[in-house]
Amino acid sequence: MEKTNKKIQVWQSVKIKDIGSNEDCPNIELFLLEGGGPHPVMIVAPGGGYGSRAPHEGYPVAEWLNSIGVSAIILNYRVAPFKHPIPLGDAKRAIRLVRYHAPKWNADPNRVGIIGFSAGGHLASTAGTDFDLGNAESEDPIENMSCRPDVMVLCYPVITMGEHTHAGSRLNLLGENPEEEMISLLSNEHQITENTPPAFLWHTADDAAVDVQNSLLFAAGLRRNKVPFELHIFESGTHGLGLAQEHAEAKAWASLCEAWLRKKGF
Repeated sequence: MEKTNKKIQVWQSVKIKDIGSNEDCPNIELFLLEGGGPHPVMIVAPGGGYGSRAPHEGYPVAEWLNSIGVSAIILNYRVAPFKHPIPLGDAKRAIRLVRYHAPKWNADPNRVGIIGFSAGGHLASTAGTDFDLGNAESEDPIENMSCRPDVMVLCYPVITMGEHTHAGSRLNLLGENPEEEMISLLSNEHQITENTPPAFLWHTADDAAVDVQNSLLFAAGLRRNKVPFELHIFESGTHGLGLAQEHAEAKAWASLCEAWLRKKGF
C-alpha cells in the first residue's frame, strides 16, 4: 500500500509561538495509507519530558505502523514552557481531526488509537482517561467529534505525578509547586474508569529514568476497573529505547504489540 505524507496545523485559531522546542507547533504529520481501507489510525506522541519531542519515537514508529497496515499521525504537541492543559488539548484536537477527516483520509473513525513514549505515554494515557464524546453544541464541526481513543499503546510511560513520577516531566507540565489536586488529577492511575480504552504497555524493569512502577500502577488500575490490557516487563534496558531494534529482548515489543492491535481489530 502506498502512503501520503503531509503536515497540517492542529488549530487554525491558535497563533503559533516558536518558543522552546515548539517551532511550527502544534501540528500533525500524516502518514496515511492509500488503497483498500478505511484504515485504522494510530496517533504517535513522542517523548521528551514535556520539554522536547524525541525524533526516534516519531518517524520510525510511523513507518513501522505503516508496515503493519496502520495509518500513522505524528503529533507535534506543544511542550515547555507550555503547561497543562495545553499538550492535552493538542492531543484531543488531533483525535477529533482524524474522525472529522476520516472519509478524506481513508481512515476508520471507529479505529483511532494513540501510542505514546515516556512523557508522550503520559500524554496518551491522559487522553485515554480524560476525554469527552464531543460537544454537539459547538459551532466548530471538529469539536463535535469524540476525542476518546479506541486503544492506547504506552511505551515506558510516565503515568503518575506522585511518588514514582519523572521529575522533569512533572516540572515541565505542572511547574515548580503544583497543588496536590493537580498532582492527583494528572496521576493517571487514579483516573481510570470502566470506560477507559484497552491498553498495551511495556517497560524495562531497571529503567533508571522512568520507574517501572508507573506501568505497574496503571496496569493495576486497569485491572481493578476490568479494562482489558496487556503488560510486558523486560528484565533490563535503558530508558528511551523506541522501537528497540538493537535490544535483544525488548525489540520483541513491536511484534507483541502488532499481535495485540490485530486482536483489537487494528
